Amino acid sequence: MEIPHETKIVLHVFIDASNLWQAQKAKGKMLDYKKLKEFLKLKFSATEIKVFYYTAYPKEGTREYSLDGKHKFFVYLKKGLGFEVRKKELKRIPIHRDGCDDSIQEKGNMDVELTIDAVHFAENYCSAVFFTGDSDFLALVSYLRNIHKKKVYVFSSKNNISQELRTGADQYFDILELKDDVWGRDLKYRSEKSF
Repeated sequence: MEIPHETKIVLHVFIDASNLWQAQKAKGKMLDYKKLKEFLKLKFSATEIKVFYYTAYPKEGTREYSLDGKHKFFVYLKKGLGFEVRKKELKRIPIHRDGCDDSIQEKGNMDVELTIDAVHFAENYCSAVFFTGDSDFLALVSYLRNIHKKKVYVFSSKNNISQELRTGADQYFDILELKDDVWGRDLKYRSEKSF
């Protein structure tokens, strides 16, 4: 039996993976995304939840390790947990100094994609949750709250949240203070060399 429209509480979650990675490094643990999805549904009393995950990944051949695990993780999020995964390859930009190619800078900002989805689907949800700390999202948060009359919540970490975003949302939560039951395995570090 379908729940009447007026009693549906639809929550959309927008995860900026690079911002969330900083929190996971600070915690020394990986988030368990299945448990996180269940936690958010319960916390916000949602009858429906849709999670968007935004990430950029290294170009094949730029790391000394295989990227298969990363791509398998994306498949797990999409097929196993029903996430909408928005991904793109990191753009490699040569940095020229004194006429030489000294290094490569990698960029993979997903802010535009996240913003488009949040605005495009605004009529489909009651509340939005953002996992980001970037002050650039203040305009989006204000737009959703003031124009679309949405409740907007922000999760980030104390060392990675702008003051503007912290105070611009309906409520801010420090992800590092979430219960241990949303955290998964310990984080393992590897030396990352690009070439």
